[in-house]
Amino acid sequence: MEEVVEAFEEGRRVRREWADWEFINSLPPKLRAALKYYMETGDIYVASRIAGLSVDEFNELRIRARVPSVT
Repeated sequence: MEEVVEAFEEGRRVRREWADWEFINSLPPKLRAALKYYMETGDIYVASRIAGLSVDEFNELRIRARVPSVT
């Protein structure tokens, strides 16, 4: 169980570290909140719903924001 928690925390750290914060902070609040949620949880489905986008559209936004997909 401890390994799972460590992997989750590592994923969160990597997503935050590699993100283009200048781009993210320039976005409207809804998209910014969705990207931050994704960085914290890695849950692309819920993040896309927060953003009001399809999963594919949100994934494109994630790529533009340079947030890696860490599993």
